[in-house]
Amino acid sequence: MSVRELVVLGTASQVPTRHRNHNGYFLRWDGEGLLFDPGEGTQRQMLHAGVAAHDLNRICVTHFHGDHSLGLAGVIQRINLDQVPHEVTAHFPESGRHFFDRLRHSTAYRETVRLTEAPVARDGVIAETPGYRLEARLLSHPVESFGYRLIEPDGRRMLPERLAAHGIKGPDVSRIQRDGVLNGLPLEEVSEVRRGQRFAFVMDTRLCDGAFALAEDCDMLVIESTFLDEDGQLAVDHGHLTAGQAARVAREAGVRHLVLTHFSQRYSDPGGEFERQARSAGFEGELTVAHDLLRVPLPKRR
Repeated sequence: MSVRELVVLGTASQVPTRHRNHNGYFLRWDGEGLLFDPGEGTQRQMLHAGVAAHDLNRICVTHFHGDHSLGLAGVIQRINLDQVPHEVTAHFPESGRHFFDRLRHSTAYRETVRLTEAPVARDGVIAETPGYRLEARLLSHPVESFGYRLIEPDGRRMLPERLAAHGIKGPDVSRIQRDGVLNGLPLEEVSEVRRGQRFAFVMDTRLCDGAFALAEDCDMLVIESTFLDEDGQLAVDHGHLTAGQAARVAREAGVRHLVLTHFSQRYSDPGGEFERQARSAGFEGELTVAHDLLRVPLPKRR
């Protein structure tokens, strides 16, 4: 049985608090796992959340501020300590390669795992698998930052009433799915498009074209909302979003489930007020104000 869910490992921004660890987000996508922005303490948060090093197939770093990357050293060493049997690919801004190298080799350890470095230098597709396409887009932050977008290929849903009307049953169902035609009858006559699911991860950024492009038509958008709207000038000055701005991105992009995270330490309890301001910005879909160790399933297909 396939599982698609977000596991929130940490929700703090620059400074962790007693209740919020630095950033860390694990996306379970069927048989693969993608770890986004492992901040300091991510390895321990993985233990609390039941996420193992063996679950990781990709590590995606948006940028090299510490709250998004200081956990890399521990996670990479844990992957090697546990001798993960499959290849793990790391995506990160090409401009920060020297930071990645320092973190990867920050202390002595025995390398046992094939860790493939796949730095990102421009917008576009950065990986393709049978289950998804991974894209990156440049964001607007004081240091170079990329957001990520995962897109499942569209499929087809068979329509039982149309199959029955044409007398198609048993092995013939598999044949028309495989060949696209059966006795002159095209697959399109007995099926409909099943839209692939889409997930986007947008961290430190001001409002910009990249944020909207990543969020477009997503089933789930995980997005930073470092500040409340009354602190909007701080957001502009430091290259961040407010709750209302994050909700605007989701609303205009047609997002189904909005997950707000990356909260400034100035807010001791970000729950209610962040939700209120996001709703005031006109977002009407499903909304989650993240907290550490929360699990959020992707919405069911449309």
